[in-house]
Amino acid sequence: MARGTKSKGKRDSGVKAARAGVVGKKPMPWGTIIAVIAIVALAGVVLGYYVVKSAPKREQAEREEAAQVFTPSDANPDPSKKIEGVTIEEFKAAGHVNPSERVAYEQSPPFGGAHDGIWADCSGVVYPQGVRSENLVHSLEHGAVWIAYDPEKVSDDDKVLLEVRAEKKPFTVMSPYPGLDKPISLQSWGHQLKVDDAGDIRIDQFIAALRRNPNTTPEPDAGCTPPPGSFDVANPPPFDPSEPGKDAKPMDYGGNAGMNPDAPAGGQPLPGDDAGGEPQGE
Repeated sequence: MARGTKSKGKRDSGVKAARAGVVGKKPMPWGTIIAVIAIVALAGVVLGYYVVKSAPKREQAEREEAAQVFTPSDANPDPSKKIEGVTIEEFKAAGHVNPSERVAYEQSPPFGGAHDGIWADCSGVVYPQGVRSENLVHSLEHGAVWIAYDPEKVSDDDKVLLEVRAEKKPFTVMSPYPGLDKPISLQSWGHQLKVDDAGDIRIDQFIAALRRNPNTTPEPDAGCTPPPGSFDVANPPPFDPSEPGKDAKPMDYGGNAGMNPDAPAGGQPLPGDDAGGEPQGE
């Protein structure tokens, strides 16, 4: 009997020890674990999104750095002459037309000649709609590069590649131009380059060579921001694809009678400019 009592006592001790182990063991903090996993996963998604979204800008910085060899200098005043496909024509700075008048441009898009007295804002603006050519040509006179694209021929991805070259970039403007013979066309005063692909390195070379180039720009010291109240960026004068008509002014038009060539249509000085010249802008 004593032996049986002893065995029972051992069994009871084992059961008690097992129970004590169960009671002493802490439960797994599944809520905390799940929360940590969710945070890590979210961080991965955010990081991945940033990497994808920032890729065009990072790649653009590399393209711009590579294109710096086309920066103008005293020894090479117009590096665009070495860029294949660039059309160069000489345009004397022409006169101004009124907002209701058209110019019979011989190029499409135009890149020189008579133009509106007010320039389109070219301080890194990406216009979602087409803008009146007469205003944009005036922007070119100030040293801007105008990136035009045919919305029917440019994919969304290519449009992004163009936007990173223009958005918030000084003396750069971008707008759709329906009916282009090529998907993309770049303009500076007296210069034009048409390409098929937004990844074409010549786009960056053209911008580096001609944006505010003092050797090719008639008014390199003029600004890109129009006088207050003169040009509505949110609702600019629209692009007109129709033929200019018989009343259109020729490209070499000298301006309306008595009009100051450096003043807006009507011959009056620009707001805040008592001398009648164009303000410098920023």
